[in-house]
Amino acid sequence: MSSAQNSLSFLALGGINEIGKNMYVIQYGEDMVVVDCGAKFSEHNILGVDLIIPDMSYLLEHQEKVKALIVTHGHEDHIGGIPYFLKKLNIPVYATSFTLGLIETKLKEHKILRESELHIITADSEITLGEMSVSFFRVSHSIPDCLGIVFDTPEGKVVHTGDFKFDLTPVNDQSSDIHKMAKMGDEGVLALISESTNAERPGMTPSEMLVGAHLEEAFLRAKQKIFISTFASNVNRVQQVVDACIRTNRKLALLGRSMVNVVQVARERGYLQMPDWMLVNARDVHEIPSERIAILCTGSQGEPLAALSRLSTNSNRDVKVHPGDTVILAASPIPGNEKDVSRVVDNLFRLGAHVIYGSASITGMHVSGHGYQEDLKLMLTLMKPKFFIPIHGEYRMLHIHRQLAETIGVEKDNTFILRNGDVVDIQDGTARQTRQVSAGDTYVDGYGIGEVGQVVLRDRKQLSEDGMLVIVVTVSKTDASLISAPEIISRGFVYAKDAEELMTTLADVVKETIENFKEPNIFAMKQALKKAVGQYISTHTKRKPLLLPIIIEF
Repeated sequence: MSSAQNSLSFLALGGINEIGKNMYVIQYGEDMVVVDCGAKFSEHNILGVDLIIPDMSYLLEHQEKVKALIVTHGHEDHIGGIPYFLKKLNIPVYATSFTLGLIETKLKEHKILRESELHIITADSEITLGEMSVSFFRVSHSIPDCLGIVFDTPEGKVVHTGDFKFDLTPVNDQSSDIHKMAKMGDEGVLALISESTNAERPGMTPSEMLVGAHLEEAFLRAKQKIFISTFASNVNRVQQVVDACIRTNRKLALLGRSMVNVVQVARERGYLQMPDWMLVNARDVHEIPSERIAILCTGSQGEPLAALSRLSTNSNRDVKVHPGDTVILAASPIPGNEKDVSRVVDNLFRLGAHVIYGSASITGMHVSGHGYQEDLKLMLTLMKPKFFIPIHGEYRMLHIHRQLAETIGVEKDNTFILRNGDVVDIQDGTARQTRQVSAGDTYVDGYGIGEVGQVVLRDRKQLSEDGMLVIVVTVSKTDASLISAPEIISRGFVYAKDAEELMTTLADVVKETIENFKEPNIFAMKQALKKAVGQYISTHTKRKPLLLPIIIEF
């Protein structure tokens, strides 16, 4: 990364000015360590793309320097890209037991588990990677087994917090190790790399323990089936649902593949305590009295193909929502998902369900796993860093996090607000951000990785807006004369039977264009057809369908 052999560098390949697909690199000299390799789901304007992962081209160019991948925790935006990464660069992976369980599930699906090198770490582990000594500390979050990372280098200590909050009464007893953090701060932290997701929200993040009481109250009031939707990875919330089921003598069914997978891993590795009698198959729900069953499902963000969306349209073949059933959304909508969530809630009301939804501060059914402003300031106070790099947030969140750092004594010039691809180099106690490397998005479409680029997305956008016209022309091999009438096929442009006059006129435009050729030149004929037909359509309809000329020589 840096030309100087003894310099320390931090590089962001993902997770800056966005929430999702986190990937960061710490380098000292010739040794590079990757932190997290996440993914995020496609946005509405990126048509047909299943997943977005970080651009890994820079790491592939320097693969001989990459020593390991360390994973802070098991959320999708931190592990979702790992199978695609390991297919290109098979390096050792270090993660906690629960996180590795989730990673192994992904690697099995991609059929690369056997050749992957996986190592379990804990908050007490210490590993050596080249000239860096790496240790860890426990942090609280909305998923078990979360770690912050300490990189001890000859230049100084760099601390990466991972995602965190300070929950003094966590459901799983995994509280942030404040004493260890304070000791690190006393020993001296050169640079702190800290998440910024909730930098806009004042106060301290409420404890997950508060949700349990509200869940139990809702369970006690419900007279029929209970449907509860939350993030599959929120094992603490799942445990609270299990506890509520025990107290109200209900059995539990799971809907959604990710929910089934996470619960299985959590039970196998001891992170979820559930009696054997409780779990039932979704196909058997109809055989159990409605007042004795709860259904835990995915889809709290209104995802169209998730379990809750299917339930809201009564398209789930095993389970139906009936009038009088209770539906609980135990998650707040992520910004951008409000419309999708509202659509699902409306559908559930149409089915006659009693729906508990909306702001977590009102319903009490959700608390964030990310630290509010006072949590972020406490982390800064404990670490007392010389340099500060806010990550994992959109620009305004990073900017506010910088202001918070200033209030506890970090100099403004010692804080770096970056973009993906920016590099911070630290040498002899001086930090600079003067260079960039290649970074961006890689699109995953089905089994294709990186095959969908801007040209393909542009064509898909054009198809979605104005449709497509296929122009089939059969010409003579000798003089390029038309052998038969042109065939024009419309898909998403116009309905041919309702636009016969337009289609006839377009056929005439095709004939006139082809008649200008005295000998066959396939490339030139296609270009001429695109120009002539495109100009006519644009002039007379103000639309620009995708044109696909097909020339057949006979």
